[in-house]
Amino acid sequence: MKPASDIISRPILTEKASGLAEANKYVFEILPGADRVQVKAAIEANFKVTVTKVNILIRKGKVRRSRLGGGSIYTETPSRRAIVTLKKGDVISLA
Repeated sequence: MKPASDIISRPILTEKASGLAEANKYVFEILPGADRVQVKAAIEANFKVTVTKVNILIRKGKVRRSRLGGGSIYTETPSRRAIVTLKKGDVISLA
């Protein structure tokens, strides 16, 4: 099993994620091979909170056009995100 610091890449700090934080849910980018049990253990180890639920989603990479390569088209790499619900009263300070 990988260390907890390797499973969580970074927190996602967007408007939608900030809205979820009010409902005690936090969004993190995770490794492609991580499952719910590993994410739960990593969050609990890193932030000393109790996780009640983990939802994992895959965000497709956007299609982009390169200005330098003669307008060539490429796709960004897809990313995996975990929406983590915490026990009532637990808080993670990300800022």
